[in-house]
Amino acid sequence: MTVFEAVADPTRRRLLELLRERGPMNLTRLAEGFSMSRQAVTKHLDALIAAGLVRARREGRVRVHELDAAPLRALDDWLAPYAAEWDRRLERLTHHLEENG
Repeated sequence: MTVFEAVADPTRRRLLELLRERGPMNLTRLAEGFSMSRQAVTKHLDALIAAGLVRARREGRVRVHELDAAPLRALDDWLAPYAAEWDRRLERLTHHLEENG
């Protein structure tokens, strides 16, 4: 699964947000915020692992999941020129609206 495919799903984006905000967590803690089975959450986590966005490690009998933001930074770097172009367009529009009220 690609990073684009992984972040296209709102459930996976929410899992990434939780890991970013709260740090490494086990499945039980991650699944608390969702109205789906732990098995369904596991499938989403597996997709994020396949995309390289999450790492999982064993701590005793528990699997702990952790955000790996490197692929997101690469995605942000790739999107930066497009964002800059939109910023320029919005700036020109703002300038036009201010001048022509």
